[in-house]
Amino acid sequence: MTSGHRGLQPRKQPRQARAEVTRQRILTAAAHVFADYGYAAGTTNRIAERARISIGSLYQYYPNKDAILVELLTRHLDAGMAAMERRRFEELPDSLEEFIRSYVRTVTENHLDDPQLLRVMLEQGPRSPELLERISHSVRASITHLQDLLDRHPEVHVGDTHTAARLIVATVELVTHQLVAAPDPVDIHRLENELVAMLTRYLTAVPPGTDADERG
Repeated sequence: MTSGHRGLQPRKQPRQARAEVTRQRILTAAAHVFADYGYAAGTTNRIAERARISIGSLYQYYPNKDAILVELLTRHLDAGMAAMERRRFEELPDSLEEFIRSYVRTVTENHLDDPQLLRVMLEQGPRSPELLERISHSVRASITHLQDLLDRHPEVHVGDTHTAARLIVATVELVTHQLVAAPDPVDIHRLENELVAMLTRYLTAVPPGTDADERG
């Protein structure tokens, strides 16, 4: 890791329960501050005040607000990957529609805790090579998982399941991110239903000139 990106790392990892509680308070406070004020106005002074600790105590754990935001984004990515990994070992639904619904729901649920905070993290936060690689790794893992499921589902008729998986991952992530955090957010249940309908039709459409009983 180059020295230019060390400012994005926590100063220390807590080893005692009390220190871990303090770090959690900082992260929780920062999540509220960033969601309320945005990145530019989400200062460490405001975070310390919300966490009810001194600014000196905050700096014992994080060198700046960038490092706090990076840790929040890292936790968001880790939570999404953990949820996807749990789905990996579940039995594949008989219905493609239910399979797609399960995937869409997994993604949307990971965006619901605080969509405004997520917008700050993804659109306004710092970007280090390490963080960008972590984001890329999360996307690649989702694509690999989804392609494996598409390859095994008999209702899928797309000819290129890798490209299909990439399209689905990008579509669900971007649409959910934009619409859930919009000034006039769409109803989450309607969003799920429309995404499921759109993606199911795409995956089950038989290419022209192809026997309906064959995979594309």
